[in-house]
Amino acid sequence: MIDGSILNLEFPAPDIAVLTLNDPRKGANILSQAVLDDLDQHLDALENRDGIAGLVIRSTKPGNFIAGADVREFLAQIDAPAEQIERLCRRGHQLFGRLSKTPFVTVAAIQGVCVGGGAELALWCDRRIMADTPDTSFGFPEVKLGLLPGWGGTVRAPRIIGLSNAVELITGGEPIDARTAYAMGLVSDLALVRQAGGGQRNREGAGDAPGPSTSRTSTTVADDLLDAAVRLVRTEQQSRQYLEDRCRWFGPVGLSETELGFLGATASAYIQGQTKGRYPAPLAALEAMLDGAGVDVETALKIETAAFTPLFGSPVNRALLNVFFLRDQNKKPDRVPGSPREVRKVSVVGAGVMGQGIAAANAKRGIPVALGDLSAESVARGVQGVLSEASYNRQSKGPDVAKTLQLAPLVNGTVSDAELSSADLVIEAVYENAEAKKQLYRRLEPQLAADAILCSNTSTIPISELAAGLARPERFCGLHFFNPVRMMPLVEVIRGRSTSDDTIATAAAYARRIGKSPIIVNDGPGFLVNRVLLPYMNEALLLLEEGASIKQVDRAATAFGMPMGPITLYDTVGLDIALHAGEVMRSAFADRVAPSSILPAMVAAGRIGQKVGRGFFDHSGNRSDRGKESSEAAAIIAAHRRGERRFTPEELTERLFFPMLLEASRLLEDGVAANVRDVDLALILGIGFPPFRGGLFFWADTTGAAAIVEKLKTYSSLGERFALTGSLKNAAASKSKFYG
Repeated sequence: MIDGSILNLEFPAPDIAVLTLNDPRKGANILSQAVLDDLDQHLDALENRDGIAGLVIRSTKPGNFIAGADVREFLAQIDAPAEQIERLCRRGHQLFGRLSKTPFVTVAAIQGVCVGGGAELALWCDRRIMADTPDTSFGFPEVKLGLLPGWGGTVRAPRIIGLSNAVELITGGEPIDARTAYAMGLVSDLALVRQAGGGQRNREGAGDAPGPSTSRTSTTVADDLLDAAVRLVRTEQQSRQYLEDRCRWFGPVGLSETELGFLGATASAYIQGQTKGRYPAPLAALEAMLDGAGVDVETALKIETAAFTPLFGSPVNRALLNVFFLRDQNKKPDRVPGSPREVRKVSVVGAGVMGQGIAAANAKRGIPVALGDLSAESVARGVQGVLSEASYNRQSKGPDVAKTLQLAPLVNGTVSDAELSSADLVIEAVYENAEAKKQLYRRLEPQLAADAILCSNTSTIPISELAAGLARPERFCGLHFFNPVRMMPLVEVIRGRSTSDDTIATAAAYARRIGKSPIIVNDGPGFLVNRVLLPYMNEALLLLEEGASIKQVDRAATAFGMPMGPITLYDTVGLDIALHAGEVMRSAFADRVAPSSILPAMVAAGRIGQKVGRGFFDHSGNRSDRGKESSEAAAIIAAHRRGERRFTPEELTERLFFPMLLEASRLLEDGVAANVRDVDLALILGIGFPPFRGGLFFWADTTGAAAIVEKLKTYSSLGERFALTGSLKNAAASKSKFYG
């Protein structure tokens, strides 16, 4: 064996070389410049060695083949001139291209995540074989960073799997599983993996034992995959088919002008509809693939380089890189002081929509969960909802019966406080009433184990207030999930005045375990997300009072990049809920909250949103009428209108988002959140703040604090809600940035 630390070369047979990746210092293999240099040297050694029939490239890191290029090294070159970026692309083309020209067959044996640069490396190999395991996936996420594959992905993929498949895979940025890759022709074969009980999982999904693979170790799977890859080398050694494919894949794709034109038109229209023109990378990738389809590989690689270079370091690329690092930082448990306790069993009290969503998130991760409520009927409905949610199949768009049966033993519906209190972590998810919550705590806390943690899913009530009267307030915190739980990744972990570090660490680790992104905040009205969101929503109503139309206000928000306008958002979350949350904010910050009279009037009229079919829009009746502005709501707005004036799109945008920015900076000054990064990630995950803007404070930095201060002067007559904050004034005066 030649020890290369991360890349190790060995010879299980005299004519078979195996290059194994496993970075002992990281949780995932990444293609740093050092790894690329090592790969280059190993290829030199192998090409100079006689008698090599094949090279297998594999990973022995569980769940990971290669997780792409080293993004931090990319970031270090973000301001590099175009010539340097072009050299970066050419380096990848030349190095990976060697895999398709060696005097022996090359095989990528893929188990685990294979994305980005790792996917491109695999595509340059003559053959690919994948382990048929749930954690194995293949994809090109570059468009989610504002880029396109720059090491040959846009060139090799169309030639191997067809242009249409390549367009979908690369412009969409979503990974595919092993079976999809096999059906697409991306891989030559799937390595069968034995199921618990000794059965095998085959390509059709049948096997002689059900359930997930539990009896095989990752080492065994890697060894079986290697055996299959070696057999593939022997097959290619005999057939020499890989040599024919090399010749074919170095030529044009071979579509007619008519076929290219049709694919280009339909794909472009779809991409425009998905991105609204805000993300240039998918369209650039499409154009590169279309332009490169009719030429040889070397020319197509030049087209790819020309398309990649202007995207690198663009405003959208910088913003999306910031989001990438926000997410990456959030995954690190060492950010949280304290020692997390293992959570083996969870209870959720409250079998409504939120409670069901939280319980389902546990069941999906294999955590036993008890779901409780006041009546057996409520519990039964809740358990049914949990299993339906936890077993949801995206392909069939409904519950999976087999998965339901598999998960059912994990979910215990109960009305017994004793059963609920036997958990390591108990989440209260009853309605927003402080006294009702405290009554529940008085019943449950005496029955909890001394080291158990009690959490509240409250969205508005201060945690320190709820903790009053608890015997162990240090083991109580907020755990605020967002609705719908299945789709919303954010969880606010809220520290009360008495909450211990160990409790916060345990709650954060638990949130990560069930697939969520925890943001730790200190107690305060509205916590983080609602405190920043409500000024934005309230300003939308004030704009209606001043003469703006619903369409103008919503359009300003969606043009900025929000997933929906604030008026539509009122109907989605419920006007009654928004009214209650607004009253919490008004009582806490009376000096700067200017409530609209429209909201209470709408609630009094029973127009509280989608859940009753009536809000600012009508949501019932004929399908053609659903989602239209309501004449009744228009009359309510007109009755509370204080003027008629015209607004420019820029003014509407500033009126909506400056209050959000100002409240976020006050929140930091109050110590509710630790830093701007936590705020930005929370708003991206919690309210859909547009990722292409990088986050609220990242957007402010891009705009410039001095420019924002100047613009805010024009709104000084609107009162305290538009008053400058200390941090904004300091940033403007010192010409510094919130991100430092």
